[in-house]
Amino acid sequence: MCPACSGLAVRKARKKHLAMMNNDEKLKLFLETTGIQGFQHAAEGLSGMLGEQIMSSRPATRMVPLVEIPNVLGGPEREAVGIYLQSEGDLVAQFVLVLPFEKACELVDLVIGEPVGSTKTLGSMERSALGEVGNITTGYFLNRVATIMHWDARPSPPAVIVDMVGAILNVVTATVAGISDEVLMLQGTFVRAGREVEVMFWIIPDANSLEMFRGTGS
Repeated sequence: MCPACSGLAVRKARKKHLAMMNNDEKLKLFLETTGIQGFQHAAEGLSGMLGEQIMSSRPATRMVPLVEIPNVLGGPEREAVGIYLQSEGDLVAQFVLVLPFEKACELVDLVIGEPVGSTKTLGSMERSALGEVGNITTGYFLNRVATIMHWDARPSPPAVIVDMVGAILNVVTATVAGISDEVLMLQGTFVRAGREVEVMFWIIPDANSLEMFRGTGS
């Protein structure tokens, strides 16, 4: 190949790489913005369900490497609760609200209006309350995506998993392995009558959904 042709090929490759990076940044921004809106609207949904105002902070967002997830949550052997949902339709993705076990108990107390420390175990009623938080949070995110993208997106029933952090996150990593080295994490709080509980909300679209996002120029 002549030097001029070689230089042109290099420039084209660089331009393509920069365009892909720019699309990925747009994609991350779209997911972050939509996730923030979904999280905040979830507080409104909980308020309507409970008949009392529930507020939320503006969640901090960041892309977290898969290998860092256990450390973010206090180590792979820490007991935790994962509220796990999948979406179906045009958008195929996983959503997980993850809390240390004691924080999940505090969230139950906050949602059902019990004094702090009342919930010690997670029976059917407590799991149902946590599942509804996950359902509302994910539902508002999906509604927002459906409105913007004109997609069909439906959440699965929530599954409440009580186990060690490593075991819970195996559910996520088994599906996203080979798709992305990172997941989007939103970290914020729900507040009721001065009481607050911090939660982490993970958004993990599959490969086809990511390509669809990129194809729309989001």
